[in-house]
Amino acid sequence: MNLPFPAIFLIFIFSIPSSTAAANVDAISRLIEIQDHERAPPSVQEAAARGVLLRLLPSQSSSFQFRIKQCGGEYCFVIKNHPSFATPGDPQILIEGTTGVDIVSGLHWYLKHWCGSHISWDKTGGSQLFSLPNVGFLPRIPHSTGVSVQRPIPWSYYQNAVTSSYSFAWWNWERWEKEIDWMALQGVNLPLAFTGQEAIWQKVFQDKFNMSMSDLDDFFGGPAFLAWSRMGNLHGWGGPLPQSWFDEQLILQKKILTRMYELGMTPVLPAFSGNVPAALKYIFPSAKITRLGNWFSVKNDLKWCCTYLLDATDPLFIEIGKAFIEKQLQGGNFPVHDSQVLALIYDSDTFDENTPPIDDPEYISSLGAATFKGMQSGDDDAVWLMQGWLFSYDPFWRPPQMKALLHSVPLGKLVVLDLFAEVGVGMSMEGIEQNPIVYDLMSEMAFQHKKIDVKAWVDMYSTRRYGKSLPLIQEGWNVLYHTIYNCTDGAYDKNRDVIVAFPDVDPSLISVQHDQFHHYYRPSGTVIKEITDPFDRPHLWYSTSEVIYALELFITSGDELSRSKTYRYDLVDLTRQVLAKYANELFFKVIEAYKSHDVNGMTLLSQRFLDLVEDLDTLLACHDGFLLGPWLESAKQLAQNEEQERQFEWNARTQITMWFDNTKEEASLLRDYGNKYWSGLLHDYYGPRAAIYFKYLRESLERGEDFKLIEWRREWIKLTNEWQKSRNTFPVESKGDALNTSRWLFNKYLNLTNPQTKLIEVQS
Repeated sequence: MNLPFPAIFLIFIFSIPSSTAAANVDAISRLIEIQDHERAPPSVQEAAARGVLLRLLPSQSSSFQFRIKQCGGEYCFVIKNHPSFATPGDPQILIEGTTGVDIVSGLHWYLKHWCGSHISWDKTGGSQLFSLPNVGFLPRIPHSTGVSVQRPIPWSYYQNAVTSSYSFAWWNWERWEKEIDWMALQGVNLPLAFTGQEAIWQKVFQDKFNMSMSDLDDFFGGPAFLAWSRMGNLHGWGGPLPQSWFDEQLILQKKILTRMYELGMTPVLPAFSGNVPAALKYIFPSAKITRLGNWFSVKNDLKWCCTYLLDATDPLFIEIGKAFIEKQLQGGNFPVHDSQVLALIYDSDTFDENTPPIDDPEYISSLGAATFKGMQSGDDDAVWLMQGWLFSYDPFWRPPQMKALLHSVPLGKLVVLDLFAEVGVGMSMEGIEQNPIVYDLMSEMAFQHKKIDVKAWVDMYSTRRYGKSLPLIQEGWNVLYHTIYNCTDGAYDKNRDVIVAFPDVDPSLISVQHDQFHHYYRPSGTVIKEITDPFDRPHLWYSTSEVIYALELFITSGDELSRSKTYRYDLVDLTRQVLAKYANELFFKVIEAYKSHDVNGMTLLSQRFLDLVEDLDTLLACHDGFLLGPWLESAKQLAQNEEQERQFEWNARTQITMWFDNTKEEASLLRDYGNKYWSGLLHDYYGPRAAIYFKYLRESLERGEDFKLIEWRREWIKLTNEWQKSRNTFPVESKGDALNTSRWLFNKYLNLTNPQTKLIEVQS
């Protein structure tokens, strides 16, 4: 239940220099009018909505009728009893909506609030639909005029610039179709659509600017690292891309955009941000091109780092921006309506984790103006969307610089995503397919006008998710709501548990102030004492004893829910969460024994840690959502020959372990950032890595020598690089009984009547 990446939920801010609030409203209204005018015809949207229904509930396809209907200039859906409700074989429920997305959102609303059903990703347990009545017996809407739900904000945004690599990297159309269905059901109508853009850049740079393919091989990252080459953080790493990748990804993007268009979504397409291939400075020697600084490479290795930025004041900037937009919209690459290409919103983040070379506000203003002009030159109605992340991340952005950028674009033409907001109408997580409760609530917020009673909502969530109401499960979820899902200490959280983010540090420098796992409690509102450690210490913001109690409630209810896929996912996830925190505690006890020169105690505790890693691997193998195999196999399935298969698998393995560069004795600065609790990964990589560290701890005590940090690093990095190149396969389907495995692990590690558990407690 630790998010594997920082999950950032946002307020959607139309951030523009405004003289009056009325001017802002007029600008937004104008944009909405353009979008409405160029949206797919009603019949197309209705058919697309029916397609979602057929894929979700084929047996109930005749029970619903869909209709596009305007909502007085707003976005809404209306759920009604169909006039022929009581006639056998005829539709029972009529759902009307402003767009196809609104219709499908209305379907989800009905299934959720009238039928007690639940929608989530396949990896997180899938959808719970067995609570739905049989055909002909759907619940009636109690109001004669139906139920109308209006969006408080016209847009619901989805994705982060890096989600395309952390989660979507290896998706085919079958998986994308499911995701677009999920988006529509959750009310998403403003998704990023970044797939296939490398094919557009290839055509632009080759056809318009005389570059060869060898010039571009060093520009694009590999398939698992495209997000960062797109942002100008790196170049060439994981590449080069084969031509088949360009071609197939462009075909995939056409399918994605067509389906989004059919459902009435407004996709956010990429735009030029100034990031250019190195060859451009040779082809245009007089162009103003600057080399950016290092982004997380170990030795400032120019082979991978320090990309090139075309100055916004150079005439070539607007020329490239225009060429990219035009090429992106031409040649059938995007659907058209009434022979006109759709007006779109474009994303450009020139300095996402890259600092501008000059802090002069005039330069910043010229950069913003040129970026937008490049978009507008290719699309008169273009709107620029950008992340607000840079304003919080980089101290470079002081008020004068922020003002210069935000005021460089005409009124109503710039949308800023506030990635540090606590509530909002969008989701900008770096990775998906985890924590389904969070996504369920956040997507519902797109249709809520009032503050939600979260306690009552969570009670209903558990009933919907499992298809029945069980008091013990509701109590368990209430505990989780007040603990794991209630981080109020203000700490910036990452998943830095020791198993998946092992400390690369001399043990003498590690604080042994462990968290007293079984009895730990921090009162709400207290301030954490800052512990200065030379590594990212695991974050613990809740009472572990309370969460263990919640797990016990889940296990106790298991006999009634063991057939539920959603329950099995949550049980595995909760057991994993508890044992991951227990593993952190074990590690600090290992260090404590080491510092006390207790060889036997350290050996016992380190073996206990390694046994726990293996046991966790067995637990994770019990559910499809926690397997390494599908990630690797989906990468290989996109390859068209043995060479590509090897390259794609290396990309997949590297992203989740140690990436960007490393030396033999210095690990990558991006090690473990994309870590995963996946069966196979624990057994094959995380466990062996920990064993190496413990080996050097033991040798240090037995020989009376200092810990050999360099030797540890050398052996760990060698293990990592060899694992990344290896080709062994892993299961793609789960095995084992989740409930029995969870019970076994609870008794082994968490039951204080167990002699082994008591021994660990005494030694603490």
